[in-house]
Amino acid sequence: MPLIEEKAQDEKLFRIRHSLAHVMAQAVQELYPGTKLGFGPAIDDGFYYDFILPKPLSDAELSAIETKMREIIAAGQEFRHEDIPIDAALERIEKQMGEPFKAEYARELAGKQGLKELSFYSNGGFADMCEGPHVSNTKDIPLDAFKLHSLAGAYWRGDERNAMMTRVYGYAFNTKEELEQYVAAVEQAKQRDHRKLGQELHIYAIRDEIGKGLPLWLPNGAAIRHEVEKLAYEMEFRAGYKKIATPHITKRGLFETSGHIPLYEEGMYPPMVIDEEGKGAGGPQESYYLKPMNCPHHHMVFASEKHSYRDLPLRYAEYGSVYRFERAGQLQGLTRVRGMTMNDAHIYVTPEQLKEEFKAVMDLHKRYYSLFGFTNYFMRLSLWDPEDPKRGGKYVDDPENWALSERLVREALEEMGAHYKLSPGEAAFYGPKVDFQFVTVTGREFTLSTAQLDFAMPPRFKLVYTDRDGKEKTPYCIHRAPLGTHERFVAFLIEHFGGAFPTWLAPVQVVVIPVSDKFLDYGKKIEAILRDQLVRVELDTNQATMGKKIQEGATRKIPILLVVGGKEEAEQTVTVRRYGIKEQKAMPLQTFVEVLAQEIKDRTHVKAW
Repeated sequence: MPLIEEKAQDEKLFRIRHSLAHVMAQAVQELYPGTKLGFGPAIDDGFYYDFILPKPLSDAELSAIETKMREIIAAGQEFRHEDIPIDAALERIEKQMGEPFKAEYARELAGKQGLKELSFYSNGGFADMCEGPHVSNTKDIPLDAFKLHSLAGAYWRGDERNAMMTRVYGYAFNTKEELEQYVAAVEQAKQRDHRKLGQELHIYAIRDEIGKGLPLWLPNGAAIRHEVEKLAYEMEFRAGYKKIATPHITKRGLFETSGHIPLYEEGMYPPMVIDEEGKGAGGPQESYYLKPMNCPHHHMVFASEKHSYRDLPLRYAEYGSVYRFERAGQLQGLTRVRGMTMNDAHIYVTPEQLKEEFKAVMDLHKRYYSLFGFTNYFMRLSLWDPEDPKRGGKYVDDPENWALSERLVREALEEMGAHYKLSPGEAAFYGPKVDFQFVTVTGREFTLSTAQLDFAMPPRFKLVYTDRDGKEKTPYCIHRAPLGTHERFVAFLIEHFGGAFPTWLAPVQVVVIPVSDKFLDYGKKIEAILRDQLVRVELDTNQATMGKKIQEGATRKIPILLVVGGKEEAEQTVTVRRYGIKEQKAMPLQTFVEVLAQEIKDRTHVKAW
């Protein structure tokens, strides 16, 4: 069956990781009396715990914490569970445990969720408010299959208005061998980290003078963006998309219609209140927002003209810039930012066209990913959860349209033979969605792009088309962004290629290296010819040795170096060195220009000729 059944979570490993979080908190409190606790969950590769410490913690102290943890594990402490009535639980947390952050969270659970009792786990002299589960005894935790690896700052509950805590991370696996393999993969990934390579290869910068999470694209990064956007334009043009452009700001009312206010307002930048008529005090005022998504603007493009069923499907595409106020503690390089430019499109279809158009969208995703050489991904179909008691606030409450939409999307995936996983309760609030889930070199899973079916927004915006019977009908809308945002996609490209981009995508595609100043004129001639062909080329005029120039090209991961001297000038040839290949090849200049042009045009991943 194309449907991939979700594997049952490794319950044993989850218990080990969760228990290690408690053991670490116990060790830290024993080593550093007065330490206050935040949260300490199990995560994909291990665990972490957040602390307020009486003194700053350094990386050098992690080994001491590990030693104390192994002492606790070897002591064979039992994990004991108990449920305590809410009033007694609050007294225990505040007076006996002296944990102000836990108390704050406990009061919230009692107030907002109305819990009548709280769950606690204790081992040895340590107790924590926790739902579990845990291993039965600390001796069930392998002594050699975990490792504390890093410290980080983390605001309490991810809010920069709250206290800054120290987060201690640890890896944990079932065996020592699994741990060692993972640590090796992590070390490899560090060398490919887009934040490291982004700086070394001069791709982007983030400046305090501009603001957190607002990247500046340096010339090298802008070149990559341009190539990705050019690819999208060509593929979308061939697929019948119409390119549009919309403003970066809009009136509050548009987001009230869409439902993003008040539901999404916390994630938006504050409004700009403007005297619309320019009359000063007493005049009418409007609130304008930086747009956090392009959808409402695209709906307004559709609404600006009358449409017949003959116009549909109508596909609007835009690389639209949007702004979202992510919490400072969640920002990370290019993968979590506050300003981003999205490969957005909205497709308006009749009910009869819906399935085939959704299949076309899925096929477009696959063609993009095949071109980039991506293979380590799967699809996740996110559905609504009709049993969710809060569904009225989480989803558009329209069971009939939910059933139809989910059936059509599932049929589309099945007919394509797509492999996908089901994820109930993770749909967008206006319809089902398909996420393309990628796995990084360290095994971490994240969403690169999404396609969503929307039956709720068109009627909210009163979007209509005239059907063949002359009556006005409401279209369905497909939201899709195969290449996600420039920011996240370029980050993924950097790590996928390790900074060694294929020639068509590389910021600098060719560097011409004359063996001495006597051949600068020939080098300039080659540079001019290549630039005329729109090749991103540089002429190396440095006074360094040839060896150092070639090494510099390798450090910058330039796809092609052209070495030229007396022989090449006399014969009108070039000596070609490709990144990662020791052998070099001589060929006529004209042949090189033609072969290079074809490689760039075809967007191939050729490594040698």
